[in-house]
Amino acid sequence: MTQQQSQEHGRHGQQQTRKGGWDAASMPDLTGRAYVVTGANSGLGLATTHALARRGAHVILAVRDEGKGHRAAAEITAGQPDARLEVRHLDLADLDSVRAFAAALHPDHAGLDGLINNAGVMAPPRTLSAQGHELQFAANHLGHFALTGLLLDLLSAGDNSRVVNVTSTNHRQGSLFFDDLSGERAYAPMAYYNQSKLAGAVFGHELHRRLAEAGSPVHSVLAHPGYTATNLQTAAPTGLVKFLFGRLLKPLAQSPDRGALPQLYAATAPEAKSGDFIGPDGMAELRGAPKPVRLSPKATHRETAHRLWDISEQLTDVHFKFRDI
Repeated sequence: MTQQQSQEHGRHGQQQTRKGGWDAASMPDLTGRAYVVTGANSGLGLATTHALARRGAHVILAVRDEGKGHRAAAEITAGQPDARLEVRHLDLADLDSVRAFAAALHPDHAGLDGLINNAGVMAPPRTLSAQGHELQFAANHLGHFALTGLLLDLLSAGDNSRVVNVTSTNHRQGSLFFDDLSGERAYAPMAYYNQSKLAGAVFGHELHRRLAEAGSPVHSVLAHPGYTATNLQTAAPTGLVKFLFGRLLKPLAQSPDRGALPQLYAATAPEAKSGDFIGPDGMAELRGAPKPVRLSPKATHRETAHRLWDISEQLTDVHFKFRDI
């Protein structure tokens, strides 16, 4: 292929991307940039890690099972030997593990350019975390809240750094059970999953507001993957929920590579702005290319945000130092 043909091929590829919507090939060159991806060993996290690495990023795979993390890294490097990856242990449901992860990361990294809070658990039987919190609230919200606060100094040292909180359309159906956050009195798996996703959305939007107010260079962007086939729908749910999401509706789901596009856009696209909520552009936001979508008014309610923030700081003992960044 001549140089002219190569340039024409590149232009044609860009035109195809524009016509079909934003995709992973639309990401800018990420050489020299460093990202933490939670839950990076499978599903959306693995697809996100693979895409970032393909564009030259250094990716830290934050995983609960290090064996699975190393297998995921090997899967990526088998096709991309120059991929810059490191695997580190992180159990988001255990706040001691979150602190240990953050403490170990600081000596090895002067800054971070992105934190993608991707990991999650969906609709298990009622289970308590190491610190006694309901598992979904602990892993999907409290762990990411604490991790973000503990890495904020590294993010502020990065270049146009972004925190991406991955939530769900289910946040629109969710409620925050402030009088029963642990589900001790009335636990329902999907109701508490929806609570955790609303909490993540409230946190992401309130983080944006506080960062902007402090004049921080860090941006907070939210994303959701639409309906994507991952092990989230089958690893923890039981009964009807597992049958519905893991089998009956699975043929309607998009692949993890497609489902990861909103969070990749939120993390890397120059046009993504702090406070944006990115989701698929298809019908009911189930699938498609990423675009800004509607955040529930419940996620932007100031009184709710202040109450959740205060409770999250109390439960994690992590206090964000906005004035020092």
